[in-house]
Amino acid sequence: MKADVAAPGARDRSRWASPRFAETLFIVALLLLIAGIPLSVAAHQFEAGVREVLLMLPFALVGVVVARRRPDNPIGWLMLLIAPISTLGADGGLYGVVAFRMGQPDLPLARLGVALTICWIAVLLLLPLPILLFPDGALPSPRWRWTVWAYAADSLVLLLALAVKDAAAFTDRVVKVGSFGELQSLSGNAKGTSAAIISLTFFIYAVLALSWVIGRLLSYRHSTGTHRQQLKWLISGGIVGVAGAVVGLVWSNSAAVGLRVLADASSFALIAVPVSLGVGILRYRLYDIDRLISRTLSYALVTALLVGVYVGMVTLATRALPLSSPIGVAASTLTVAALFTPLRRRAHRIVDRRFNRAGYDADATIAAFAARLRDEVDLERVQRDLLDVVRSAVEPAHATIWIRSHA
Repeated sequence: MKADVAAPGARDRSRWASPRFAETLFIVALLLLIAGIPLSVAAHQFEAGVREVLLMLPFALVGVVVARRRPDNPIGWLMLLIAPISTLGADGGLYGVVAFRMGQPDLPLARLGVALTICWIAVLLLLPLPILLFPDGALPSPRWRWTVWAYAADSLVLLLALAVKDAAAFTDRVVKVGSFGELQSLSGNAKGTSAAIISLTFFIYAVLALSWVIGRLLSYRHSTGTHRQQLKWLISGGIVGVAGAVVGLVWSNSAAVGLRVLADASSFALIAVPVSLGVGILRYRLYDIDRLISRTLSYALVTALLVGVYVGMVTLATRALPLSSPIGVAASTLTVAALFTPLRRRAHRIVDRRFNRAGYDADATIAAFAARLRDEVDLERVQRDLLDVVRSAVEPAHATIWIRSHA
């Protein structure tokens, strides 16, 4: 009998890309996230520690699930790496704050903690790769291979340039750090060749990452079936994540408290990226994306309309009409409450007609059948019509009607 012997490379891959190794990385990420909580308390930045946990835990969870179920798909491993590396940078920054901003520079490995803040860039450099490799972990076509090599070279140069600047954490006699534990030189005071190299590498990074996004959008136009639904999840999650990042950047330093709170909350929109990647790869409730998009858009539309009506009515009632402020506000509130249900139904119909066509067609088919049923008395005709409606709305593999006879 001839025994099958696996190649050494295959054995190495199976050892590293194994469920046990995925669980180990997840445990490491979890421990680093837990360690960030007491560090954030000591640095008087408890909100930052909680935010790190809430942002990185979804990456770790989705990464370990995908890596266990699809060990040959590198996307799961990329997401699983983002969490511990980024959290290590956050923990190092908090440790640096405790050491050099709170008067404890003699803490062990304090300078190393400051240098580790460079790990924040893991999210920036690793996150575009799943976009290109989605959903099965392979390149869309061989012509994209050169972009991956260019991206790897650009990322390496960027890391080296940042590492050279971070070396000051070990060489400077006095270390000054920013509010997140980064060296002050990384907060906008960089000059000379290093700054030029970092700017150039960031520009190349943006161009390559954007080309991958455009490639996914173009492939969506020609996709069908399951692959189209997978890309729809990816694009939807990416739009939510980018929109949250833009809102956070624009209003993070706003003078209005409400806008600052909105900016802080919008940062959690990044969670949509790992969730959408996981759903798309594992195909879990894949076809729910149409209903999800429809309901999100319809409720956003209803909210915008009601807010506009409310603000307009309050302004009209309190300034143009002889009504006191409490009466005007109460009347506006009652009007908005009365408009909610009809506006919601109308918005659902409008949005479903465009973004959830299957559900809209099914609802329309069932409504038409119910209207016909009111005037129908022929049982056999009702049976045939019912079967036609079920096949049209649900598309089952097989459908029958069983009618119990009464003795």
